[in-house]
Amino acid sequence: MNPQLQLRDIHLPAEPSWWPPAPGWWLLAILLILAAVLLTRWIWRHVRRRRRLTRLMAEFDAAASLGDPGARLAAISQLLRRAARLRDPRAASLQGEDWLRFLTRVDEQQPPATETWRILLNGPWQPQIDAAAVDALIDVARRCFLSLVTSP
Repeated sequence: MNPQLQLRDIHLPAEPSWWPPAPGWWLLAILLILAAVLLTRWIWRHVRRRRRLTRLMAEFDAAASLGDPGARLAAISQLLRRAARLRDPRAASLQGEDWLRFLTRVDEQQPPATETWRILLNGPWQPQIDAAAVDALIDVARRCFLSLVTSP
């Protein structure tokens, strides 16, 4: 080795600083933030949907627990019309057999135009409403109401 050459020892480069992060870390941070925002939005919608469903079902149960059969029938009919408007805006204006056909399409467990649904058409104009018929309507109407408010 030539002593006249002024060679220095090997120097390692400086370690990279922690700031700014590499582009991969930026991408990972953006993806994590985006995932957190989407998850929060999904959870918020789910909570709102559950609260709304709980509120609507409580409203239906309050209407179903009214003492007077005529008032109970009117309240259930009004709730069914409001719920039908959620599925199809034109459904709230249906009358007579068309309204019954719409309800039986929603509630496929009941055959079309049964006496259970028919009380919605004839009941409000009768001087005496059969409380047993209104009670029979409540279970069917609750199932139909639930189907209307939960459908997209």
